[in-house]
Amino acid sequence: MSDGTTFTYANKFGGYWYYDPENPLTNYARAQSWTPPMNETFQYGTDNIRGVNLGGWLVPEPYLAPALFEPYVNTSYPAVDEWTLSYNLMNETSKGGLEGVMTNHYDTFITEQDFAEIAAAGLNHVRIPIGYWAIETWEGEPFLAKVSWTYFLKAIEWARKYGLRINLDFHALPGSQNGWNHSGKLGSINVLYGPMGLANAQRSLGYIRILAEFISQPEYSNVVTIFGVTNEPMGPTMGQDQLAAYYVQAYEIIRTASGIGAGNGPYVLYHDGFYQLSQWVGFLAGADRIALDNHPYVCFDGQSSAPYSSRLTVPCDTWGATVNTSMTAFGLTTAGEWSNAINDCGLWVNGVNDGSRYEGTFDGTAVTGDCAPWIDYQGWNETFKASIEDWALASMSSLQNWFFWTWKVGNSSVTGKVEAPQWSYQLGLQGGWMPTDPRQADGVCGNSAPFAPPLSAWQTGGSGAGSTAASVSTQYAWPPATISNPGFPSAVTALPSYTATGGQVTLAAPTFTASSATVSASVGSGWENAKDTAQKYTAIQTCEYLYPWIGPTAPPSPLCGGNDKRDAYAFPAPTPVGSS
Repeated sequence: MSDGTTFTYANKFGGYWYYDPENPLTNYARAQSWTPPMNETFQYGTDNIRGVNLGGWLVPEPYLAPALFEPYVNTSYPAVDEWTLSYNLMNETSKGGLEGVMTNHYDTFITEQDFAEIAAAGLNHVRIPIGYWAIETWEGEPFLAKVSWTYFLKAIEWARKYGLRINLDFHALPGSQNGWNHSGKLGSINVLYGPMGLANAQRSLGYIRILAEFISQPEYSNVVTIFGVTNEPMGPTMGQDQLAAYYVQAYEIIRTASGIGAGNGPYVLYHDGFYQLSQWVGFLAGADRIALDNHPYVCFDGQSSAPYSSRLTVPCDTWGATVNTSMTAFGLTTAGEWSNAINDCGLWVNGVNDGSRYEGTFDGTAVTGDCAPWIDYQGWNETFKASIEDWALASMSSLQNWFFWTWKVGNSSVTGKVEAPQWSYQLGLQGGWMPTDPRQADGVCGNSAPFAPPLSAWQTGGSGAGSTAASVSTQYAWPPATISNPGFPSAVTALPSYTATGGQVTLAAPTFTASSATVSASVGSGWENAKDTAQKYTAIQTCEYLYPWIGPTAPPSPLCGGNDKRDAYAFPAPTPVGSS
């Protein structure tokens, strides 16, 4: 491995690793015999995505990495998300502070051997969530800046070595796109919503550009083949028209970086925004390689004490036909997240100390039962394990192109074991309730009206790709005329905005060594399209801004040039580091 240690790579599916330390960007590895090697094209729509998330690694979540949070949940400022965890870690001098603890987490939670095990499990893609702080933070934002990017570079190296392709998932945006803890900060929605909704969206689009320019470089485009531009934006709060306009901007930014056509940069993946898949049919028809993402969880709906064995028809009946229709009517449709959980049992699955619906301790819900038998995986019998595996197979069959959430759930430092077992693919393989060959799912649902590949040529970068109608720029004008802000003016002209004059930021490239000597390899400049001269968004020094996570409230007045600069909020509005 890259750290000098060794292990035996066992892949029963005909996969093989490849790494030449003198030529570290060589694409020869193959995950399995049925998956194209890295120097060939993965035929999306024909070749099935069988993937897994690396959740909890570069964007830690309490229920995925509980040992990271457990020492700080009873402090005066409890760690309930990465924001509050970061504040606690700043004072943790005995463990190296924020940088020491987070770097140790990045080093140990996911390693090169995980990538080898993922390929050996019959999987061919990894979805990797990252937060905006992989690029930068502004003053007042506590996240550890830029370090997680160096680990994403390791992920590219390891994925290349074992023949895996990456779905880069922009998981956490400034201001938060959904108010959930996995967005970095638990609380309010502030992207495309509220008085900072435009400014936060602008800043996010700037980061999308920086990421797109990097991953579109030929040194990385064979590995990072999908770019999920925003994880789980709360569309019903933002409005579908506003979200669609944002998505069009993201598409144009990415295609400016990559160019049009197969082999030029990643597929552009849009989360459905919690709308029905059918509500996106016709969106950006003629666009070059766009795809739709759905996260079909059942565990957060109404709770039931019924066992897996009596619910095995749910995936096929609920998702199968919908996916078939979307693959035909829209194009490539993925399940970016799904799990084996059929209830919300598990430590902090709903949030730190928030309880569960199943036990009636979350949000006043009625009691359904006791979570203990659902969590005690060490006591599960073979019949119960087989029923979970049957659920997994039915889910894989119905969803067709999928990424299980997630590969690993860390042990609790209190109990010494995993406390959310239905969410861990790795633990399921070790414990005997995940399929050892995901191809076992083929045909499980019967599928009376399957999608017939291939996708249309324009949907895969072929003839007609990039031929969206001229009316698109009018239909999805940016910025949208209004942004929802209950009780206050919603016209964008009344809201703070940033200016794209912040210079160009290029992400660091990897460095390689072999035999104690630096390897001379073309690692790219970090910016694929030199003609793309757009700069990142930054604050206008004469303008008044609100706290980016302020929630819906009145916009400042006047926006710019006013003499009254009162600090009316508990935290100052973050500003780019180095600005006045």
